[in-house]
Amino acid sequence: MRIQEMARTECFDVLARARFGRLGCAYDNQPYVVPIYFACDETHLYGVATFGKKIEWMRANPLVCVEVEEVASHNQWETVVIFGRYEEMPDIPEWQCQRAHAHELLRKRPMWWQPAYVASTHRGVPHSLIPVFYRIRIDEITGHRALPDDQGRAPESSSSTSRSRHAHGWLSQLIHRAWTKSDRRLA
Repeated sequence: MRIQEMARTECFDVLARARFGRLGCAYDNQPYVVPIYFACDETHLYGVATFGKKIEWMRANPLVCVEVEEVASHNQWETVVIFGRYEEMPDIPEWQCQRAHAHELLRKRPMWWQPAYVASTHRGVPHSLIPVFYRIRIDEITGHRALPDDQGRAPESSSSTSRSRHAHGWLSQLIHRAWTKSDRRLA
């Protein structure tokens, strides 16, 4: 397997295809990771929720991260990590433009509103059904992809195949060197 860094445009391609990701937030030195549904543009991720732990913690500490992944197999995947800042978009005139933009992006996703309203109780207590529209400003975005060692290469002869398994990839090379050194010590 080869792991490559992705360009910013490739990261946004993954985000455009994704329907949900994992939000990481922290409060009082305690991390919390929860799945979220979102839509995005070049500067923000947009979401809607009802009040609960996620909103409470992001209000207290707006520095968050979001992870999104596409996994085809154990050696073929893409993952994107976003570091950013939570911003609520209240239902007031100053935010109507931003809320309309968020709503336009979110409504392109099937059942975009459903996760916010599925649970009528939270920790045994009824919670508010008033939607909280929010966005996460994208301050930094990174991405990596894994590809099988043989992807994009011409087929090799069977005699070179076993050698190439050890020759490709930094981890394979490191393991091969370690085995070679231990073989020499035993000889």
